[in-house]
Amino acid sequence: MENFWLLIQANPFYSISAAIGGLVVLVAIYDIFIQKNYPIIHNFPVLGHIRYFMILVGPELRQYWVANDKEELPFNRSEREWITNSGDKKNNTFGFGTSEVIYSIGYPIIKNAAFPFPDAKAFHPGGDPSAIPCIKVMGEAHKRKRPYRPKSLINISAMSFGSLSRNAISSLNKGAILANCYHNTGEGSASDYHLLGADLMWQIGTGYFGCRNEDGSFNIDKLKKKVEENPQIRTLEIKLSQGAKPGKGGILPGSKVTEEISRVRQIPLGRDCYSPNSHSEFSTPDELIDFVEKLAEASGVPVGIKAAIGKLDFWEELAKRMKERGEGPDFITIDGGEGGTGAAPLTFSDHVSLPFKIGFSRVYNIFQEAGISKDIVWIGSGKLGFPDRAIIAFAMGVDLIHIAREAMISVGCIQAQKCHTGECPAGIATQNSWLQAGVNVEKKSKAFANYMQSFRKELLSLSHAAGYEHPLQFTGADIEFSSGVNKFSPLDDILCYKRDSVEFTTMRDYCAEFTD
Repeated sequence: MENFWLLIQANPFYSISAAIGGLVVLVAIYDIFIQKNYPIIHNFPVLGHIRYFMILVGPELRQYWVANDKEELPFNRSEREWITNSGDKKNNTFGFGTSEVIYSIGYPIIKNAAFPFPDAKAFHPGGDPSAIPCIKVMGEAHKRKRPYRPKSLINISAMSFGSLSRNAISSLNKGAILANCYHNTGEGSASDYHLLGADLMWQIGTGYFGCRNEDGSFNIDKLKKKVEENPQIRTLEIKLSQGAKPGKGGILPGSKVTEEISRVRQIPLGRDCYSPNSHSEFSTPDELIDFVEKLAEASGVPVGIKAAIGKLDFWEELAKRMKERGEGPDFITIDGGEGGTGAAPLTFSDHVSLPFKIGFSRVYNIFQEAGISKDIVWIGSGKLGFPDRAIIAFAMGVDLIHIAREAMISVGCIQAQKCHTGECPAGIATQNSWLQAGVNVEKKSKAFANYMQSFRKELLSLSHAAGYEHPLQFTGADIEFSSGVNKFSPLDDILCYKRDSVEFTTMRDYCAEFTD
């Protein structure tokens, strides 16, 4: 035995081997006699840990080594590459033809014109070749004091400070300035990082963050003061529900409620922050209309609502009462069930609320039959951050599009799907100071702007290819879906309605207010 110890001391290799062997023996003893939670580890001591390690790193292995380019969800590798390459101003084109199965049921085709609209005739407001203003003006139909025509058809969807890091929010807001689009605050209120200069849509959820009393009830004076002090707040959005978890309130753990978030949301420091699942200010369509008018009168800006779609009786009653009263939301945001930056229970994510195309078409049709769809600005969200999906949404009746996860990808999100843990490795969906320090605000703001400009340029190219100058000129007749074996059907036939006709003249007519 003495010679054995002398041998170990004389040769480092034997020392290391002995240490490793001793560690393995200790782990085996722990696995067999002490831990009681994992039968696999008990039955296969030491080796059983490999199983749990492979489960831990499984998502990363599948993402980088196993899944093919069109296989991953919610965004496949090709989609993520298109966004990131656009943001980095790299080649975002693909070669050797499509890898899609174009005869599969539901596959969309955009019909090109024999005589495209000449690129040379296109008017570019402010010299930006990607600029596409909204045709409708928010608040015009209801004669709001400060109506608003969005400068961009594509804008940033609702993502709160608290859910996203300060650097991520700052990158998106500064990027919105460069891209000339607006930025939705999310229900966590307008933080300092939302107020860097971009136009804002302030979302008001069930927690009334930023405009609440100590007991959580709504405070109109606080809302009025914040809008007056921050003229970049151009619209207000009342959130009824969202695609990630419709009909369910949210929670921000107390560990995430920092001094900053406490101040912005007007909630106690370090305590769990709960959002109720319903509003305390209204519970009927008429009361909702009253609340919309109350906010519009106090703020002067257009006011709208956002919802994921389930039962339709509310929407039928809302359309009826809006027509009778001549009042109500200036815009309606329809969020598809496939959307979702927020953490949510699995069943809510997978099975609650209709997907975008179904939900939007049902609600839009109700308002169209009531004769008031033209008075409303329609906004779509839910994986619409790609030109082909945007064109289909426009042909269905959408006037504007909100993007969330696609915007996150453009500023560095790698789809690690750890948003709900606070441990986002890319520093996007976390409050960890070390992790979010990796997000270079100046660089990522430019990346977002590049992505937006690439997106809009491709929208214009698709429009020109179809013979149009503006994407909102698309109709359901310009889109066909595979609807059977060797059969394609026009979108109008599938929807059983035609979107409202667009009274479009030339792009120049919608740009005068922001081309000086």
